[in-house]
Amino acid sequence: MSTIELLLPPLLAGLAVALVAGPMGAFVIWRRMAFFGDTLAHGALLGAAAGIAAGVALYPSVVAFSMALALLLVLLQRQFPLPTDTLLGIVSHTTLAAGVIAVSLLPGVQVDLFAFLFGDLLAVGWPDVAWLAGGALVILTLLTLRWRELLSITVDEDMARVEGVPVTTTRILLMLMLALLIAGAIRTVGVLLITSLLIIPAAGARRLSQTPEQMAALASVLGMVAVCGGLTLSWFADTPVGPSIVVTAAAVFVASLAVNR
Repeated sequence: MSTIELLLPPLLAGLAVALVAGPMGAFVIWRRMAFFGDTLAHGALLGAAAGIAAGVALYPSVVAFSMALALLLVLLQRQFPLPTDTLLGIVSHTTLAAGVIAVSLLPGVQVDLFAFLFGDLLAVGWPDVAWLAGGALVILTLLTLRWRELLSITVDEDMARVEGVPVTTTRILLMLMLALLIAGAIRTVGVLLITSLLIIPAAGARRLSQTPEQMAALASVLGMVAVCGGLTLSWFADTPVGPSIVVTAAAVFVASLAVNR
């Protein structure tokens, strides 16, 4: 197998994730949802353990669990008078710990926790590319159709409600899209680093953009640059792929500071 044949599936998978992570990362920054993304990512490990125990394919089980967890978080935020960061901290660390314990208790199952926590993009095959491309298409379609509503509730939920925007439904839709993205991106940068791929490119794009649409598009471009650079660094320097992508994204962010200045 040639180098191109080996690297093409990981490259396409990473680009698909980065393409969607751009606009979704913009909403994460605008709505200060970084901790929410961490919570969903940490809970994905418990979803993976549940899928393995039930004999279900890993990716569908992680997607289903992440979406269920997103809905549960929305419900808990409305039912319990706790600060949001406190509630998310409790759920995040509890699900991560429970996931590690559940994986360790599975009889006869060997799970590469390092790859799950930090990503293993080079192990991605064509079936994974198909799953990620499908998920990316769904998210991009929903973003295109509901962009105005999503932007309205981000700017001012009360004003959006007056304008007739279904605020609760739109907020839940945003949470579900974020859950779908995180579940897919785990193969790229892993549970512990997924929020970095969401935030860092969007943060860099924010300094170089004048409209929300520009920021969303530029965040996708910067994320794809980070994926290409991280994959190249990993291949030639023999470094872990996920951390390499995050470090490259951080370098792109620093470069954006210089360009902006």
